[in-house]
Amino acid sequence: MHPFASYVLRSYYKATGWNEDNLYANITRSSNAILDFTVPRGLHLSVSKSPNSLFKTTYSMNAMPTLNGSVGYIFTSCDLDVKASGNVRFKDMIERFRVYDQPRRPEAKEEEWLAGERVDKRDYLLYGRFYLPTGRLDALYSTRLTPTLQALVAAISHPPSNLTTDIGGRSANVSNLIVNLQHDVGRWCTEYTWSADDSMWGVRVLHNFGKLGLPVDTSDENSIAAGGPGLKRVDEEDAVEGGLRGRVSAGAEVYFSAKERSAGVSTGFRFTTLPDATPPSFQIPGPSSSPLGQISKGPPSQPPTTITALFNPMLGHMSGAYSARVSRDLSLSSRFDFNVYSYESEWTMGAEWWMRSSPRPDDLDDTAPTTLPLDEVKQEVHGVIKARASTNNDVSLMWESRLRNMLVSFGVVSDFSDRTKPIKAIGLELSYFSSDNSGDNL
Repeated sequence: MHPFASYVLRSYYKATGWNEDNLYANITRSSNAILDFTVPRGLHLSVSKSPNSLFKTTYSMNAMPTLNGSVGYIFTSCDLDVKASGNVRFKDMIERFRVYDQPRRPEAKEEEWLAGERVDKRDYLLYGRFYLPTGRLDALYSTRLTPTLQALVAAISHPPSNLTTDIGGRSANVSNLIVNLQHDVGRWCTEYTWSADDSMWGVRVLHNFGKLGLPVDTSDENSIAAGGPGLKRVDEEDAVEGGLRGRVSAGAEVYFSAKERSAGVSTGFRFTTLPDATPPSFQIPGPSSSPLGQISKGPPSQPPTTITALFNPMLGHMSGAYSARVSRDLSLSSRFDFNVYSYESEWTMGAEWWMRSSPRPDDLDDTAPTTLPLDEVKQEVHGVIKARASTNNDVSLMWESRLRNMLVSFGVVSDFSDRTKPIKAIGLELSYFSSDNSGDNL
């Protein structure tokens, strides 16, 4: 599940209208959610608190196999509607398979005027975490420079006394400073990165082909219900005989390290089917009392599908993944990795199955207003099971759910080829966070 800090960062992007899915680094996010999920190791506990809409605190502790912990603080310039662990939408806390909406050009922040002078300020987020007993310090600063340009500065600081030494006897420098600029105009998204540790410079580019989504006035329900500009359903598009109808994205990255005197390059391709639901992924709610909610009742005209391919010519690595939601609660994914130099290959398969509760009597009324999609009102999602297996004999299983007001994650990693130790790792993660606005208590 997402750490509390990651949940707050995503809420910040949502509040400021930044689309983190339109980045080349996230081109394989849909398949990674099923095939590369992280299984907790040992016993992990985390408690977080939102005293107000601007300031958040988070505390975590690893009790097994070693005892360590951390303390984190988050501050934002804009109000965030951060829910408590007892009432947050469960799917918002899980990395899951999704078919993302059409990319859109970020909109400028609404102007604020006071006594004839413009007083609005640019949004920013500050995050810091201190680890015990190592004394390591992590920091993150994110701000919007312009409507289409965002800057991120990440830093890692480690006390010299705790640094390990390498074979040559030199201290291993784990302190680093990374500066990242993201320029998103909808059709194009470019990232510029600089790392102080190895003097690395990198550029990433992602281009989206086809039509772009247009800004939609969420206050106009008639426009939303009618589909609005750039929000057509699949069956409202021009008819195509056979195959899947969707959009294509292609990108590449180039990086060079002056200190290591090395370089790298990779390219990627992604095909995603067009969403059947009219509202975008998160920008527009779909109340069941409106015609918008009735649209989601029908079966999808095509299964939500994502196909990705990556190629690194210098390392000779090739990777192709196919992911699809075969039913409302089941998504499947497979990936094939191959190296043209060593002829090594790996085939990975995974599944994601959502568990739902029985319909509640008070939810049977379709006229009751809600901000959730109609298919999630009747049977609330309360858990998910993920499974992964590969030809390298790596088999992983993870269960995530909500017990009362606490989020729980339990996972096992096994290797059946090792008869002496078939269980490689097992872990349990418990997460609880509260908000003064929610009134949630244990």
